[in-house]
Amino acid sequence: MAANPGQRREGASASRARLGDRYRAWRDHHSLSAADSLRRVLDNPASSILTWLVIGIAMALPAALGIALDNARAVSGSWDSPAQISLFLKADIDEQQAQDLRLTLADRGDVGSAQLVPRDAALAEFAELSGFADVVASLDDNPLPHLVLVEPASGVDPAVLREAFAALPEVDQAVLDMAWVQRLNNIMELSRRLVLALGGVLVLGVVLILGNTIRLAIESRREEIVIVKLVGGSNAFVRRPFLYTGLWYGVGGGLFAALLVLVALLFLDGPVSRLASLYQSGFELQGIGLIGSLQLILLGGLLGLAGAWLAVSRHLGAIEPR
Repeated sequence: MAANPGQRREGASASRARLGDRYRAWRDHHSLSAADSLRRVLDNPASSILTWLVIGIAMALPAALGIALDNARAVSGSWDSPAQISLFLKADIDEQQAQDLRLTLADRGDVGSAQLVPRDAALAEFAELSGFADVVASLDDNPLPHLVLVEPASGVDPAVLREAFAALPEVDQAVLDMAWVQRLNNIMELSRRLVLALGGVLVLGVVLILGNTIRLAIESRREEIVIVKLVGGSNAFVRRPFLYTGLWYGVGGGLFAALLVLVALLFLDGPVSRLASLYQSGFELQGIGLIGSLQLILLGGLLGLAGAWLAVSRHLGAIEPR
């Protein structure tokens, strides 16, 4: 009776040892597969670099377009402001009358703010921004009228307010041009969807490219796979090195994609900064950043695993010992 508990303890100890051995074997094979796959990729630098470049270009294109849209959205963010009504006053309205009108409009409950732009200030600003200062200085008279810029109060329909202001006797023309902002927003949304569609197509292309690369690797190691299966190797055991091969190709492609996007942004940064300075804007081109680069590399690795899994699942079952 006393020996039975001891025997049970020996059985439990043997079971734990077998589980530990299995875990160590599984871990060691993962390490060996990862190292051997990386070595095989690096042993063929020319073909590996070409594969990385193809994957990098396919991933960099939608990434660059997405960054361009983000920068365009940052530029247009200041335009998507509350509607502003421009009141062009009649030519016979002097500056004092224009100021009185501005004060009257500012006191209205449906007006958030009203700002007067005198004709002389408007002409001086036009001469400075347009670069035609000499032409403006040669004019005998100022052709510009006084301008009152009105922002409607919150909750007020700008179109209704524009119609009310257009009927004022001092106002020659009331302009509310928000259609271009709506067109811009629609163009931005359309561009975003086109980038997503293009990105989806190119991601599919990356998976197919990696799948074909892994298929060629499987065919080149067909005899090795047959021998491993003859000695009892499972499909998971045989599949593991090819999954790591796909991972290394995907990670390398993601790294190339990040480098390509970075080079493109550096190439465009100077002209964009000079263009922004001409419009007296402090806009700076936003780059991909460290987080974006890591995301590209991670995405490349996931795509590499997906392509390798599809290729191995499709072709590995057809290789069996005879």
